[in-house]
Amino acid sequence: MRTLLNIIWFVFSGFWLWLGYMLAGLICCLLIVTIPWGIASFRLANYAAWPFGRTVVDKPSAGVGAALGNVVWILAAGWWLTLTHIATGIALCVTVIGIPMGIANFKLIPVALMPLGKQIVAQR
Repeated sequence: MRTLLNIIWFVFSGFWLWLGYMLAGLICCLLIVTIPWGIASFRLANYAAWPFGRTVVDKPSAGVGAALGNVVWILAAGWWLTLTHIATGIALCVTVIGIPMGIANFKLIPVALMPLGKQIVAQR
């Protein structure tokens, strides 16, 4: 079931979200100082393209640096990606088949706002 949902997800929203995260990552990698945000964006691009069967958890080693980095991320790219998730989630919830994918989009909003200090793990 996860594979089917991931395929449907990728066709209707995953590819476009992947492009958005990749663009944000490329922009962040232009400067040496912002490379950590670029790496986080590339990690999230992979998750946004194929989310079912995986979940996001807090890193136990994340500290104040991740919190401060998330503030910079929100100002630079986080709110754009969050608006993308909101718009895509609402559009997907219009159909019965799209409701699980719309809910998955809404679940991606917190990690789109604050990606540093998070890690993606497989669900059991």
